[in-house]
Amino acid sequence: MASVLVVEDDQFVRSALIRHLTDASHTVRSVGTALEALREVAHVRFDVVILDLGLPDLDGSEALKMLRGITDVPVIIATARDDEAEIVRLLNDGADDYLTKPFSVEHLSARMAAVLRRSGSGGGAEDPLAGVIRVGGLAIDPLRRQAELDGAALDLTRREFDLLTFLAGRPGVVVPRKELLAEVWQQSYGDDQTIDVHLSWLRRKLGETAARPRYLHTLRGVGVKLEPPEPEPEPEPERPQ
Repeated sequence: MASVLVVEDDQFVRSALIRHLTDASHTVRSVGTALEALREVAHVRFDVVILDLGLPDLDGSEALKMLRGITDVPVIIATARDDEAEIVRLLNDGADDYLTKPFSVEHLSARMAAVLRRSGSGGGAEDPLAGVIRVGGLAIDPLRRQAELDGAALDLTRREFDLLTFLAGRPGVVVPRKELLAEVWQQSYGDDQTIDVHLSWLRRKLGETAARPRYLHTLRGVGVKLEPPEPEPEPEPERPQ
């Protein structure tokens, strides 16, 4: 069971979605405008948001950007638009998936299940054998979705955590950008800038920069790898006078 926010101004479509999701044992709240959606996510924790693009007060693409400013809840775009360039832009702006209207309830259920599995929400079973991943001073607990650096908790977004966990699970291995898009973003294509932006944010929280990396190393034209930093050289003992 998941907590779902439906953002849809068409009353007929909205009622049908509420009925279907409720029948599937999900907890559903619904609103008809972007501003109402922003108020909802600011006060209630949802597992997934289904966002229509044709809202009366604000275009859904702008609403998506505003949502991403305050929450990392998974967002499935529901749209009648089928322009590939716009769909790619929406995915790069933070959408987790999209559905082109009209769509069946079965199609929606499958997309929701996939998004919830990727985010670890919705009451899905976690692997009880999943242990803490340790690389240098990093400690990552995939089960609890918690990460620490040198004993201090890291405040990571969902995507930052997924990226860090994926790379830490392959320490020292150069992961191609195409593989990162497929495994972390669940996209078969996309803009490398998406990866660069998230790496930049992640580096900042790890206390490093691209010019002076400690854990995250980018190999131009190849990919990205995570490995522990080199140990500090021990000072040479002073020679007796």
